[in-house]
Amino acid sequence: MSEFWIVLLSVSAGTVLMSVLSCLPGLHVYNLMGALVLGILALDGTSFAIPAMVYLPAFTGMIVSWAILNTIPAVLLGTPDESALFTVMPGQKYLMAGRGFEGTMITAVGGLAGAFFIVCVMAPLAPRYLPVAQQVLKGHMHWVLWIIITFMLMSEWPKGGNRGPAGWAKFFDAWKTLIAGVITFLLAGLLGFIILTRSPVSHVVAFQNIMPAFVGLFAIPWCLLNIISAASVPPQHTTTSLGINGDVVLRSVWSGALGGGIAAYFPIVTGGVGGMLAGHATAQRDERIFIMGQGVSKFIYYVGAFMLMFVPGLHLTRGGGAWMTKTLFTPLGWADYYLVIGCIAIAAAISYLMMEPLAKVTLKFINRFNYRHVSSVALAIILLMVLGVTGWVGMFIATVATGIGLLPVLFGSRRLNCLGILLLPIACNMSGFGETITGWLGLT
Repeated sequence: MSEFWIVLLSVSAGTVLMSVLSCLPGLHVYNLMGALVLGILALDGTSFAIPAMVYLPAFTGMIVSWAILNTIPAVLLGTPDESALFTVMPGQKYLMAGRGFEGTMITAVGGLAGAFFIVCVMAPLAPRYLPVAQQVLKGHMHWVLWIIITFMLMSEWPKGGNRGPAGWAKFFDAWKTLIAGVITFLLAGLLGFIILTRSPVSHVVAFQNIMPAFVGLFAIPWCLLNIISAASVPPQHTTTSLGINGDVVLRSVWSGALGGGIAAYFPIVTGGVGGMLAGHATAQRDERIFIMGQGVSKFIYYVGAFMLMFVPGLHLTRGGGAWMTKTLFTPLGWADYYLVIGCIAIAAAISYLMMEPLAKVTLKFINRFNYRHVSSVALAIILLMVLGVTGWVGMFIATVATGIGLLPVLFGSRRLNCLGILLLPIACNMSGFGETITGWLGLT
């Protein structure tokens, strides 16, 4: 079989497999990639060794399909990851209006637009300009990260406190969300210091040491909220028109590409943070632009960060997918770059074609079963995944993280503050005083 057909079959298989698995709530593509990397490493040097021509296109297809189709559980089943938080808010509004299918498809169109942006804009320009930008900015990443953290916390404006007698009660009512946001950020940062410095998770599953914490911070609180709340999802219907045009697409690409590009290029700045920054910068108010723009942002964040590893002269490993792939493969030049770009285009086309039938199947599922029961099944799947991968230690970490993740739910602050688990430790380490803090915490 020729190399062309091997690559085509590999990227198609990875895309189709991850497209189906993306519909499972709580499953992240990096969890599955981590398990596959461990398996490939175990087979390396044996007669069953898997060549890069097989696993590299498959990994690309998996990341692309997950970036597009994970919108289905994020909007319809209520278990988003951090980069889907902005999508879920208006997406849940669509769901409660019986338009969940429309919301997911608008986000999918955004993902496809993000694929066009990567292949037609980023791919030609990145090799020429990004290595130069990296040389200029690499000594300034620490203060850029601190500015982003500062803006994220300061933009959590006080709420309430507009009426009532003056005094401490009114002050607390106005500032409780801001205080809760800062406390959430600091507690998540403390947990991040512990996990990243002296992780209690076994070294055998070191790829997944942060996974139980992320599950506890984001997925479990969302499932618990769905189970406890009395809201019921109305019957959903499909549509043949999404009500979008070229103007909506272009404005969505503008805001989404900015947010996703920031998240993909700057270290530890995730899709949720990039989307927040882009939202403030572009001030787009149309709900369709908001939802589609987040689809663009999420695609460029995950896929663009993976692509940066292969850019000649750059070879950045910003995302988890690039970091895991680098343990197996080192890009050699333009041939690998063109291979990945071609795989992105093929995988994006297949993923978009699979979006509609998979979304309709999921809608039939939630129309048939009670939403609380669906959330209970989602929670069970998440807990079994954490237990199976990281054991009881991971379950303990997820429990602690869930307590932190419930603070934004109880006080109405941003769940984005939970990203302090990565932002605070990395920012401190990049600034040179991370070891001092770990010493104070007794982690050295």
